[in-house]
Amino acid sequence: MHILLVEDEQRLSKALKQILEENRYMVDAVYNGEDGLNYGLSGIYDVIILDIMLPRLDGISVAKSLRQSSINTPIIMLTARDSVNDKINGLDSGADDYMTKPFAPRELLARIRAVTRRQGEVLADVLECGDFSFNTSTNEISKGDKTIRLNYKEAEILKLLTLRKNVIVSKEDLISKVWGYDSDAGDSNVEAYISFVRKKLSFIQSEMTILSYKKLGYRLEAK
Repeated sequence: MHILLVEDEQRLSKALKQILEENRYMVDAVYNGEDGLNYGLSGIYDVIILDIMLPRLDGISVAKSLRQSSINTPIIMLTARDSVNDKINGLDSGADDYMTKPFAPRELLARIRAVTRRQGEVLADVLECGDFSFNTSTNEISKGDKTIRLNYKEAEILKLLTLRKNVIVSKEDLISKVWGYDSDAGDSNVEAYISFVRKKLSFIQSEMTILSYKKLGYRLEAK
């Protein structure tokens, strides 16, 4: 899952980023409202964690602009303000949840699970695709008595392709989702990891493989 963290207190941002990454989330961190809006408008994120008091553009304005641009990504607002009116303003601006600082990291993780569950984004532990099973908790794929584990990027690629089966996924989408918005990864990185995933599907003797569509992207299909 890919999270955008918009928090101008850099020590807090660094600590939250570390906690989220330790819990297997991919995180892009920015430190002002303008960058938060520009990143959020990309539409690549599964959750946006958004502080209200930000330089350049406040969080309320960011949330409103995202919703006006039809970005429906769940937003969790962070603030030191705890008055009822502040909470109402945050939720009315388009936020899905509201947390008052300071808060326990475990609570933030629970709120992330809650907003994604409401959006229908929480994955089952095991995805079935064609003739193989994909355990998203262990990153293992299995068919019959054959099982092999994927590394993090291989698993994220296969997860995206599995969730979007019958749809061609572009290289740009794979890079933004798997490597991150500001990554230097290019076509060669995607091609290499697609090859690794194909080999692991072949190892378990699955009939499923990843087909390439020139200038369009990739799709998970039966051979």
